Amino acid sequence: MSERGEIGTDPSVVLSDLHDVVDAVVSVFADLDDWGPSGNRPDQYASDVVADRAVHDLLDPLGYGVLSEESGLTAAAGPTVVVDPLDGSTNASRGVPWYATCLCAVDGEGPWVAVVADLVTGSRYDAVRGWGARRDGVEIRRDTEPPLDESLVAISGLPPRNLGWGQFRAFGSAALDLCAVADGRVDGYVDCLVDAHGVWDYLAASLICEEAGAVVLDAHGRDLCVLDPEARRTPVAGAGQALAVALVEARQAF
Repeated sequence: MSERGEIGTDPSVVLSDLHDVVDAVVSVFADLDDWGPSGNRPDQYASDVVADRAVHDLLDPLGYGVLSEESGLTAAAGPTVVVDPLDGSTNASRGVPWYATCLCAVDGEGPWVAVVADLVTGSRYDAVRGWGARRDGVEIRRDTEPPLDESLVAISGLPPRNLGWGQFRAFGSAALDLCAVADGRVDGYVDCLVDAHGVWDYLAASLICEEAGAVVLDAHGRDLCVLDPEARRTPVAGAGQALAVALVEARQAF
C-alpha cells in the first residue's frame, strides 16, 4: 500500500482507483449478452448484478467500504465508496443512450472523490473536493445562471404543472442529469418524485456539480450525504444559488 499511497489520505490514489472501477465495469459490459431483468427483484437487471460484482472485485481487496444500490453496505477500514454500478439501468436494457456508472468516496467531511462515467459516449466526469471538477480531463465551471423562466431543466418523474421553467427534459439517469448541470448542457435538475432516490443515485454527481460551481440541495432541507441504504432524498440542482433556491421553492409547492 505504501508504494501507491494511502487510500484514506491521498485523493489521487482514490481517484485512480475509481477510474479503474469504471474500466472494470466497461470491460464486463463489453461481453454482456443479457441486459434483461435479473430475476432477483422487480427493479433489478442482470447488468446491475454483473456491474456490482466488478465493483466489489476491485474495491474490496483494496480495503474500501462499499455502499451499493445492488448489494447494500459492506464496511471496511478504508473510506466508503457510494456506488451505483449502473444508473439508468432501464435505459440500458431498452437501448436508450443515457446511463452511467457512479462512484463517490466519502470521508469524515462528506463527499470527497467522485467519478461519473457516461457509458454510452465514454465521457468521464470527476471531482476531488476543493480541486474542482473535470469532464474528460478538462475543467468545467458554471459561472453564470439564467433566470428560472429561461432555464432548461432536467427532471425525474412528472410535475403536476409547469414549475416556471423555460423548457424541461426527462432523460432517465439522475447522475447524468446532474452532470449536465455541471457542464452547462442544462441549467437545473428537479426530482419530481417523492423521496425516490438513494444516495448512490446523486452523491457522485452532486460533488461534481458543487466543484463546478453549481448548487445541489435536498428539496426538504435534509443532508444529502447519508450513508444509509434505506434513506431516500429529493435532490434539486441549479447552475447557481438563486436558480437552485427557485427550483426548491417550486418543488416544495407540490
